[in-house]
Amino acid sequence: MKFKKNYFVAITVMVVMLAVNGCANDDEGDTARIQLKLVDAPGDYLEVNVNIVDIQYNNSDSEEAGWVSFGTPEDYPINVNLTTLIAGNSLLLTDQLIPSGKLKQIRLVLGDGNTLKIDGEADLKPLNTPSAMQSGLKLNLNTTLDAGFTYTFILDWDVQKSIVMTGAGTYNLKPVIRVNAEVNSGSIAGNVSGEFLENTIVQVYTADDVYVTETGVNLTGDFLIQGLAAGDYKLKIVDQVAYEDYESPLITVTLGTVITITPIVMVPAI
Repeated sequence: MKFKKNYFVAITVMVVMLAVNGCANDDEGDTARIQLKLVDAPGDYLEVNVNIVDIQYNNSDSEEAGWVSFGTPEDYPINVNLTTLIAGNSLLLTDQLIPSGKLKQIRLVLGDGNTLKIDGEADLKPLNTPSAMQSGLKLNLNTTLDAGFTYTFILDWDVQKSIVMTGAGTYNLKPVIRVNAEVNSGSIAGNVSGEFLENTIVQVYTADDVYVTETGVNLTGDFLIQGLAAGDYKLKIVDQVAYEDYESPLITVTLGTVITITPIVMVPAI
């Protein structure tokens, strides 16, 4: 396949076993199952529409050659509005058996036609993928996949950091994606209650107050933050006109679990 002005994003992941399937059956042979799950750390946009024209992996020693597509050409393009991937919503980009053994790299290929919608404006704006970035960010995996195992990776796309406004008033897409293996991470689930829930953002910080990621709530206030490494975190909800800022006690995340916290009740600002 040939695509003009494609944007290559190589995603480095630490591959960790998700589930033991036992001995590989006759159909699977010497293969491992790879799943890529896309979620969104939202930004200040009503829509961020991206066009994924290919998803590839590389198990060769060459960074330029050896790329193999997940799936078939009929599986693409994948068009997704990233802002919908909140409150536990995710998009399974691929679920496929690939040869076991050394896995070097994974990358997403984005085509033209990406757009965004800004609050207060009716029309979609072009979201450009600069030609200077076409060579992509290529980072090595150098990880061995064991036959008969399943590996699931959470791709947390940080929309706010990925969109850059130029001096000419146009917008460029330079994806920032945080990746973690599902079994090597945990999740925090919760609910925010209050009268004005629209556009409420729940931010995640380490115990040392280092920003990690964020997510939005749905219409009923539910949220789910996935792909967190084991450790202590705190949640913050700030810059809410109608409510006082909120900061949670420390929350301990353990691998492979979903921690459901006590519902967050926002306190009206005085």
